[in-house]
Amino acid sequence: MGSIDAVEVHRKLFRDNIPDVILANGDRPHWRPIVDDSDYPSALLAKLVEEARELQDASPENRIDELADLFEVAAALMTEIGITSSEVKDGADRKRAARGGFTKRIWLDHVEIGKTAKA
Repeated sequence: MGSIDAVEVHRKLFRDNIPDVILANGDRPHWRPIVDDSDYPSALLAKLVEEARELQDASPENRIDELADLFEVAAALMTEIGITSSEVKDGADRKRAARGGFTKRIWLDHVEIGKTAKA
């Protein structure tokens, strides 16, 4: 029996084929399926935040892959909570019509609140 050099602790959701990739690299993954239906949406939401942070930190040449990861997690989350991509697109269209998009590149510094605020 071989010795263990180190243990990496992850405790998070991974893509389906990652245990096979780990095994192919000669390491031993310890994983389990998420069987509690209430745990899966929470795991997907945490993964969505993780992927958004990775996109934020990505170099320009890695942004496509990071956006693809974000897209994959969002698609899994939509499936899990029973929302279609058409519903999300419709929601985006409604919000864009009501509040605009991001094409004007508006950065809001601050808002003066109250009767004495001047435009």
